[in-house]
Amino acid sequence: MRVITQQMLGGPEVLTIVDAPEPQPLPTEVLVRVKAIGLNPLEALLRAGEFPPLLGRPPFILGWDISGVVEEGSLTYRFRPGDEVFGMPLFPRAASAYAEVVSAPALHLARKPASLSHVEASALPVVGLTAWQGLVDLGGVTEGDRVLVHGGGGGVGHVAIQIAKALGAHVIATASGSKQKFVEGFGADEVIDYTAVDFTEAVRDIDVVLDTIGGDTVERSLEVLRPGGHLVTAVAEGDSELVAKYEAAGMRFSGIAVDPDPVALRGLVELVEQGRLRVHVQETFPFERVADAHRLLDGGHLQGKLVLTV
Repeated sequence: MRVITQQMLGGPEVLTIVDAPEPQPLPTEVLVRVKAIGLNPLEALLRAGEFPPLLGRPPFILGWDISGVVEEGSLTYRFRPGDEVFGMPLFPRAASAYAEVVSAPALHLARKPASLSHVEASALPVVGLTAWQGLVDLGGVTEGDRVLVHGGGGGVGHVAIQIAKALGAHVIATASGSKQKFVEGFGADEVIDYTAVDFTEAVRDIDVVLDTIGGDTVERSLEVLRPGGHLVTAVAEGDSELVAKYEAAGMRFSGIAVDPDPVALRGLVELVEQGRLRVHVQETFPFERVADAHRLLDGGHLQGKLVLTV
């Protein structure tokens, strides 16, 4: 099979395609013939060495989001050869998903909804699980809550808007003016153009803030929460000073360390099947153009997700 690997840290040009032996599934794992691979900003940071080394030093193979077809399994009843599946196996350990074949724990996969293509399914797991765990598991969002989603036009953001709406929340999202229509199309009740308006002057009495931006956005969000409100962040979870500041103000502060939760994955599937959740793919790239895809990842400001097709 072919895999995309790197021998050193650096720019997109360090990603190279090489031949490698197919993995052998361990007990309770399945072998998946990959059809599409979702790309995430974290992978660009790992490639460049700008994030703590989850995968150790090179050489390594990036990637977690996959959609494909089961070829074989080992001591598992969950799937049979021919089943179409998707998921985010093993995160944050190496799943080596930039490959034509991946061996993954069956528990970390779900059957692909018929309404999703492999491209769409591969784009959902990391962003979907992050949003679900942030809003459902940590945020405890319920009907009538006021939810603020920072970065509503991004991968996590546009999925989070839909999950919060499905939970019955009133959803406010921040986004640049160029993304306003895009964000409104996913159900946001209000959109704040952060390039023109200070969100701290535009909203109040927020029950849950879901942050995907970091920086001073996290600290400033304290001003818009109602007493006892909850800030959930996907990018500043290790900041002990912020935790102390929120707690001193009578607020809650949580960081998301996303994991391949099968219950949450099934929850995402149910929303897709109900027609209440879709994922936007900005652009697809063939396997051979992974460096071009990573150049776009490096530029940021994406609408939704990028996907490699295999």
